[in-house]
Amino acid sequence: MRSLVWLIVVFAAAVALVLFARVDSGYVLFYYPPYRVEMSMVLFAAAAALSFLALHFLFRGLGGALALPAAVSAWRARRRRERAHTALAAALQAYYEGRYARAEKEAGLAFDNGPAPGVAALLAARAAHQMRDFEARDRWLDRADAAGEALQAARLVSRAELALEDRDFAAARDALRNLHGAGPKHVATTRLLLRAERGAGAWDEVLRLASQLSKRDAISPALAEEYKVQATVEVLARSADDGGTFERRWRAIATADRVQPRIAAAGARHATALGKAALARDILENALAVEWAPQLVALYGDLPANHAEKIFEARTRIERAERWLLERNRDAQLLAALGRLCAQAELWGKARSFLEASLSFEESRAARVELARLAERLGQSDEAQRHFRKAAELS
Repeated sequence: MRSLVWLIVVFAAAVALVLFARVDSGYVLFYYPPYRVEMSMVLFAAAAALSFLALHFLFRGLGGALALPAAVSAWRARRRRERAHTALAAALQAYYEGRYARAEKEAGLAFDNGPAPGVAALLAARAAHQMRDFEARDRWLDRADAAGEALQAARLVSRAELALEDRDFAAARDALRNLHGAGPKHVATTRLLLRAERGAGAWDEVLRLASQLSKRDAISPALAEEYKVQATVEVLARSADDGGTFERRWRAIATADRVQPRIAAAGARHATALGKAALARDILENALAVEWAPQLVALYGDLPANHAEKIFEARTRIERAERWLLERNRDAQLLAALGRLCAQAELWGKARSFLEASLSFEESRAARVELARLAERLGQSDEAQRHFRKAAELS
C-alpha cells in the first residue's frame, strides 16, 4: 500500500508539473555580453533541481573520499578491540580449563589491543604463576601496576593470593594491609588476611580476625572455633617463659574459652612447667566439669606436687577423681590417672588395682610403664620386666 500511495503521489506531481508548464508564461534570461541565454521558468527550475542534486552527491562523494583514511583507521581500531575482547574471553576460558600457556598468550593479545590492559595483565600474571614462571609473572604484575589507580584493589588482591600460594605470608599480609588502609574491608580480603596472619604467626591478629569473621557469618563456626583455639594455644605458648606473664595471659582469656579441652590442656601443661601446679589443677578441674576429655584426665593424673605436700595433694586429687569414677567407672583414662595418683600418695595396693582395671578396659603403654615402675618400687623385678616388655610391644 505504501508503494502504491507513493506511485500515485509521483504521477499527481508529474501531472501538476505539466499543467503548470502549460500555463506558465515566465522565463529566465542570462545575459553576459555578447552572450544571451533565455529559457522557460519550468526548464530553469528543473535544471536547478538537477544541478543541486548533482552537486550534493558530488560533495558527498568528495567528503567520503576525504574521510576514508579516518574511517579505515576507526574500522581497524574497532576490529582490534573486537579481537581483544575475543582474546580476553578465550584467555579466561583457557585459564579455567587449566590451559595456562594459551591463557597467557591470549591475555597478552588482549593487553596489547584491548580497552582493559590491566585486567589482561593480571590474568596473564596468574597464568604464568600457575606455570611456575615467576619472572613472567612479575613482569605482568609490573605491567598491571602501570595500568592506573582504578585497578589498585585488583592488583593488591592478586599479589596477596599469589603470595599465599607461594607461602610468602609476609608479602601477602603487606599487600592486604595496604588494601585495607586504602579502602573498605571486604569479607573476601579479610579472609585472605586471616590466612596470611595465621601463616605469619600473628596469633593475636588471628584471634581478632576470626572473631570478626565469625560475627559476620563469613566463615563456618567450626572453622572459626578451630582458628581461635589454635591461636589461643600459640599465644599461651609464647607467654610460657614467665609465670606472671602467663598467668595474666590466661586470666585474659574468656571464661568460655578456658574450658575448651585443647586450650585447657595447653594451659595446664605450661602452668605445670612453670611450677604452678595449683593453677594447673584448677584449669583441669574447671574444664572437666564442663566437658569430659581423656587428655585432660591423663594430665590430671600427671600433675606434680611439692615434696612436702605431695601425699596431701595427691589424696585431695584422688578424692576428686573417685567422685568422677562414680559416673565413669569404665573410663580407662580415669582409672589410669587414679593409679598414678595413688602411687604418688604411696597407696601401692590401690595404685595397682586401678592400673590393672584400666588395662582391662583399654591396653595402653602409659599404664604398663606405670605398673612396671610400681613393681620396681615393690621389688618385683620379674613383674616389672614383664610390664616393660608389654609397653615396648605397644610402642
